[in-house]
Amino acid sequence: MAAPLQYGDPPRLGGFAVQARLSTVPAGLVYLGQGPDGRAVSIALLTRGAALDPSARERFVTAIRSSSGVRGWMARARGRTTTLDGPPVVAAELGDAPWVAVPYTPGRPGAERFLEPVMVGGTLIGEVHGPDFVPYWLADRAPALPAPPLPRPPLTETRTRVLVAGAVLALLVLLGAVIALLLFGGGDDSAPMPRPMPPTQYVPSPPPVPASPEPQEPQPSPSPGETGRSTPGQSPGEDTDEGNPI
Repeated sequence: MAAPLQYGDPPRLGGFAVQARLSTVPAGLVYLGQGPDGRAVSIALLTRGAALDPSARERFVTAIRSSSGVRGWMARARGRTTTLDGPPVVAAELGDAPWVAVPYTPGRPGAERFLEPVMVGGTLIGEVHGPDFVPYWLADRAPALPAPPLPRPPLTETRTRVLVAGAVLALLVLLGAVIALLLFGGGDDSAPMPRPMPPTQYVPSPPPVPASPEPQEPQPSPSPGETGRSTPGQSPGEDTDEGNPI
């Protein structure tokens, strides 16, 4: 009976879209998927613990290779294969997280038959006695998901492309510089050129004129030989009233 998908179930396996869980066994899980052409398939996938066990993974891969339509390197060398009963294999992945898809028919066994050889119980030879064999990974029930694809390597350019890109970049920078020079560096040619300033002439200023009058030069005193020429004047001590009538 189909059950809804749970957290951790893969949404896709190869080219098939996973739609529901069909069954769960200790070695793995069986999903209901749909192919690109709309065909329903049954997909068997190991648990994470079983996929990490080299022996369990090898038993699962051997069961897939021994089915019809899938050949291993030993089968190709011998030119024959061992056919298991059941529907034919539609697609398979035999890497670190192997899975196998077969056509789905309701009510009939599907891909879970490839999970049966993974579990080993009892003894390999003789009668079954003693405790049963239990693998150490039995408690791990998470599905073994394929590894995510590797990231795309960084792009590398050839030397010619690098040189061409450098030349184009230099041309753009030069063009931008010319445009900037024309927009901001070129002035108006019609405007008159500024005239140079005339040279400065230094003219000495006259000395300042004093505000007070200048002192007059002293007049020369008369000499003794020039007394007759001068008008006799009154000598000191003489009476100015002599000769005047009383």
